[in-house]
Amino acid sequence: MASGDDLRTIALALPSAEERQTWGSATFRVRDKIFVIMSEDGSGASVKATKDEQSALLAEDPETFTYPAYVGHHGWVGVDVERIGLDHLRELVTEAWRMTAPKRVVKDFDA
Repeated sequence: MASGDDLRTIALALPSAEERQTWGSATFRVRDKIFVIMSEDGSGASVKATKDEQSALLAEDPETFTYPAYVGHHGWVGVDVERIGLDHLRELVTEAWRMTAPKRVVKDFDA
């Protein structure tokens, strides 16, 4: 299972990603746009997703994935970081980054 440190490592390994404290939590951004918000203790996070992906994840495992306050209506999904596998967490964070990063940066990453 994953940890807050794993989440931080995954997010910061992505091109142009940076960490910034906002609202008392670590936020991970690319070009000033947030793609992950981690809880203070690192046990949970809100991750940017599409509404379709959010619906699928909530139906798949409602104990691990939740509808987060404030950003849930935009498609974001809450993640119990300590209940998710490292590969699945990497996939979610990378896809959130892809949705947020400039197309040129994503293209360079894929190359």
